[in-house]
This record gives sequence, C-alpha cells and structure tokens, in this order.
Amino acid sequence: MVLRSIRALGHTATTPPLTELDRRLLDAHFPVGTLERALRRVHTAETRIRKLLAEEERRLASLSTEEEFGELVRRTYGRLSSYVREIDPDLDRLHEIIRFRRDRPEVSPEVPSVVVAGFPNVGKSSLVACLSSARPEVAPYAFTTRAIVVGHTDLGFDRLQVVDTPGVLGRRSRSNPAEQEAMAVLGTRPALIVFVLDPSGSSGYSLEDQEALLRRWEREFPGTPILPVETKSDLVATASGRLAVSAVTGAGLEELRHQIHARLPKAPPGLPPVIEG
Repeated sequence: MVLRSIRALGHTATTPPLTELDRRLLDAHFPVGTLERALRRVHTAETRIRKLLAEEERRLASLSTEEEFGELVRRTYGRLSSYVREIDPDLDRLHEIIRFRRDRPEVSPEVPSVVVAGFPNVGKSSLVACLSSARPEVAPYAFTTRAIVVGHTDLGFDRLQVVDTPGVLGRRSRSNPAEQEAMAVLGTRPALIVFVLDPSGSSGYSLEDQEALLRRWEREFPGTPILPVETKSDLVATASGRLAVSAVTGAGLEELRHQIHARLPKAPPGLPPVIEG
C-alpha cells in the first residue's frame, strides 16, 4: 500500500508532461528545482522500500515460530515508517504542486494564445469576457485576477486561446505572486499580446506609467507582436490614435477582433484550418 501511494503521487505530479508554461509557473511559485528534488527523494525511498521488502520476504522462509514472525513484521514496519517519515516534507510539497496545477487552467501549446495584459484594474478581465468564453471575476479594485484565466474564441477558421493575466505594476523587483504568474505567461512567447491601457484614471494608475510599461515590453519582447488597446472609451477618449474599446457599450470590439486576426501568424499554405469537433 505504501508503494502504491508513493507511485500514484509521483505519477500524478508528472502527468501530463509539463509544458513550458507549467515550468515557468512552478518556478514563479516554488523554489527552482522543487519538483525534481521531491520526485528524486520519493524515487529513492521507493527503491529502498522495494529492497527492504525483498530482503524480509526471503527471511520468511527461515522463520519457524510465531514469535519470530511477529518480530520480523515489527522490524519491517518500523523501518518502513522511518523511510516514509524521511520523505514526509517531499510528499507534502508534491501535494502542494498537484493542487497548484489543478487550480490553473490548461494552456495548450498547440493553440495560438492571445494574452491580455497590463496594469491592474484597467479592464483586462472585462475585455476577455467580451472576446472569449472565459468568465473571469470582474470587480472595481486592483488584482481581482489572482491567477491566469483561459477562454477560447473563433475568429473565422482560427481557434484561439484568450488568456487573462493578473495585473503587472512594472516593478523589476518586489513583484507579488500574481504579477510573477502574469510574467510567466508572457515569457512563453504568445502569438500576440493585447496590452490594455486605461486613459480614464479610474484604475488608479497614470497613463504615463502604463505607457512606460508598454515601451519596456516592446523592448523586452521583440519577437512578440504587441497590440496596444485603450479601454473604457465610454468614459474618456484620447487623440493617441490607438484602438479604443468599451466593454460596456461594445464600441471598438469588432475592430479589435479584426486587428487580432490580422496580427496572428498565418498557417502555412495547404494546411487545413483547425476545427474542434
């Protein structure tokens, strides 16, 4: 029973195979190498337990009394308990990792991702809800989105993942776990980043600070197209020339879908469109 429990835990922690995003998320929330160290120690304990059970099974043939059998059982279970106690912290950590992964939606590396990002409370989640099947929590305060949220949408024949990320304040240090999760998603090189700016001031962050983060990301993610979009156009309009949208009135949303479609990488000629069935 001990071996079955250990094997099941290790199997669950590594199946399905970890994607690049899985790795980045784990590294953002746990010390680097935590999963590998825990699995290595659990595997070592399993090997020791197998060896112990094989040795004790061979000794059974030489036992002649009930007392000898009882002593063998007590000694075996004592050593088993000692081995398992040694890896108790590793088993706890594996359980944490399993719960963490189950709490995050699957982001398929086979489906193009459009990542919606920007400062907290600028309207990212409302925009994601308008664009896709995702139904993220929406509230008028910062860091409502504490973990990534994934929805899907069809633009013509293209099937997309729309990823809502926690807000990022643009700090190079002192980032909180939600910000680290957002940066982990951006680091996987999505097909497109929709960078959301709120010019209304209702988010509590200046447009200048938001634009500074936009310029920084344009430098740091040179291989990823970035589409700047101004939200809350029902509250304020600017002369920036950027696409302005409103999740309240629906203004600009059709144009946003068009621009997302236009910026996505095109499938090689001759390949049929991907259609879920």
